[in-house]
Amino acid sequence: MSSQNQQIFERARELIPSGVNSPVRAFGSVGGIPPTIAKGAGARIWDVEGKEYIDYVGSWGPLILGHAHPEVVAAVQEVAADGLSFGAPTAAELDIADVLTQTIPSLEQVRLVSSGTEATMTAIRLARGFTGRSTIIKFEGCYHGHADALLVKAGSGALTFGQPSSAGVPPEVTAHTLVLDYNDSEMLADAFRRNGDNIAAVIVEPVAGNMNLVKAHAEFLNTLRELCTRHGAVLIFDEVMTGFRVGLQGAQGMYSITPDLTTLGKVIGGGMPVGAFGGRRDIMQKIAPLGPVYQAGTLSGNPVAVAAGLATLKLISAPGFYEKLSATATDLVNGMMQAAKTTGQNFSAQSAGGMFGLYFRTTPPETYAQVMECDRDKFNAFFHAMLGQGISIAPSAFEAGFVSSAHGKAEIDATIEAARTAFEQLK
Repeated sequence: MSSQNQQIFERARELIPSGVNSPVRAFGSVGGIPPTIAKGAGARIWDVEGKEYIDYVGSWGPLILGHAHPEVVAAVQEVAADGLSFGAPTAAELDIADVLTQTIPSLEQVRLVSSGTEATMTAIRLARGFTGRSTIIKFEGCYHGHADALLVKAGSGALTFGQPSSAGVPPEVTAHTLVLDYNDSEMLADAFRRNGDNIAAVIVEPVAGNMNLVKAHAEFLNTLRELCTRHGAVLIFDEVMTGFRVGLQGAQGMYSITPDLTTLGKVIGGGMPVGAFGGRRDIMQKIAPLGPVYQAGTLSGNPVAVAAGLATLKLISAPGFYEKLSATATDLVNGMMQAAKTTGQNFSAQSAGGMFGLYFRTTPPETYAQVMECDRDKFNAFFHAMLGQGISIAPSAFEAGFVSSAHGKAEIDATIEAARTAFEQLK
């Protein structure tokens, strides 16, 4: 007899492509049937069959306080009672803009949208409108949402313009997107030597989270800042994932580098759909209706989503919050590496703030090519061994994981013990 999870998934595949509304949820890379989640509380989730999991997906990053934090839920309930959306200015929009600009020094002005994809898409358009140039640089392995110009991978040469990595994206749309190797300062400098007068912007994840967790070298980011300044290009930090996740001022605070524009999402919505982009005032003044760069959104600044974000931002601003969060992530990865060592597994792990990466290779990767060297078959087996023990990690070898403030010693200890068992099974 099929399980309730299987029955729901089979029914979903009749009505929804692959049964899911975002591809990685389909378990396509790891195989098997994804559990259908019914509820969450703190560090744990439960599926429709009542099975409990310690959750390290956290809605892919937003739930830095854990699931259904009572203060966040209460804020949403209070605001929802007065209306779900107005399509008009609200005082709460000003409140969250004030928090964002006061917390992150590079944000002189900010505008709210409804997703990270909207934020990065508009930041690229804004950089092009501000500079009057067309070429943008991105890095292989970095994901910036599913806007057409950013769904691109490198061609056959090291400095070729990108070819679309999705059907439905015409080659001419990505013809102005130059794809370089992450953490390669020499290639970056060469690109600017060849194309500097035409480069409108460089967009980068300062800590990549969509080729698993890969940290940028400080020298790489400093070179990027210097080259953009010298050539008049706009430096965009995509902090949709890292913003308020690796630290209160994001990765730009961690590296002490000031970008020209920043994109945000995930944590600033506390689990609700919110994105934002902001930065230098002179650039932001080019956005309509002040300037010629158009952007709009029916639900931008949605009051319910903003309420969740404000409640979350207030709680994570408490003294010592990030020290505790970082310590939790460090304890997790250190414990898992020790468990792997005692079982003879070729495994490494690392963390940045409340993010972590797990790799079936000797050392944490520093480039996309090194990520691709990881043993994906072992990861897939490890994933299912952990899921079977009630530990939910991302169903892909190319996704970062997340801890929340709700993860305590009991959850970390249980996870490390489950990992030890999983490593033994892999032998």
